[in-house]
Amino acid sequence: MPELPEVETVRRGLAELLPRRTAKDVQVFDSPKSFPNAPRDVEQFLYGAEVVAVRRRAKVLIIDLDTSYSLVAHLKMTGQLVFRGETHFGAGHPNDSLVGQLPDRSTRLQINFEDGARLFFNDQRKFGWVKLLPTSEVENLPFFKKVGPEPLEEETKPEHFIERIRRRNGSMVKPAILDQSVVAGIGNIYADEALWAAKIHPEIRVRDLADEQLETIFIEAVKVMALSIEKGGSTDRNYVDAEGKRGSYLEFAHVFRREGKACHVHPDQEIVKIRVAGRGTHICPVCQTAP
Repeated sequence: MPELPEVETVRRGLAELLPRRTAKDVQVFDSPKSFPNAPRDVEQFLYGAEVVAVRRRAKVLIIDLDTSYSLVAHLKMTGQLVFRGETHFGAGHPNDSLVGQLPDRSTRLQINFEDGARLFFNDQRKFGWVKLLPTSEVENLPFFKKVGPEPLEEETKPEHFIERIRRRNGSMVKPAILDQSVVAGIGNIYADEALWAAKIHPEIRVRDLADEQLETIFIEAVKVMALSIEKGGSTDRNYVDAEGKRGSYLEFAHVFRREGKACHVHPDQEIVKIRVAGRGTHICPVCQTAP
């Protein structure tokens, strides 16, 4: 599943392409679960609607329309959003559908615009979805009600993170960071990188960390996610940016997927991979002392 920087990379690409375009009609291909919307609502609130903005909440994309409805898209594991118009752009799982003839066998949804442009939602494994909802109701989706504040917004301060993670004082710190109710969008890659930068072992209990240490984790997580967005996303296997280029962040990672390689701080020590709360976790045993 993509993490916050990957979805933000997709959002930024589509935000340059979709606004001011008017939807003409929609074609749905063989998977009603991918577009679970009443035909009457689609005709009334999507057909003829103009895209006004593309935004993101946690790992979900929201395409706002001038009918006061929004298309809410979750790419899940293998989703793609591919734009074909005067320019061809693709974002998502990097198989041939990004550059091949569309629709193809992975296409679940095709939105046609009045100017002849098209937006395809492709999803090999059919876990993703695109829902049409009143914009005012988007925030009431069960997922959004549970998710914490956005870590990259200026309004979200370290003290907000500390207050929320302290609710999981008995948990190991890594799964607490991954809890989306603490903050939105921090996934496995960024938890590993932030903990290494903060010099904190992922199995230490939250209650055993000082507020200053928790603040450092938050600051490092924000820093590494911002770097990932700057580099076009982190994933070297599953995600590409809106121009079809693979994200380059992992070239700069300190621990994630670097098991067996030298630590950037302690060159005589190799990065090792362990399991913490069922998740593959990358650490430097010297930088991050076990509890």
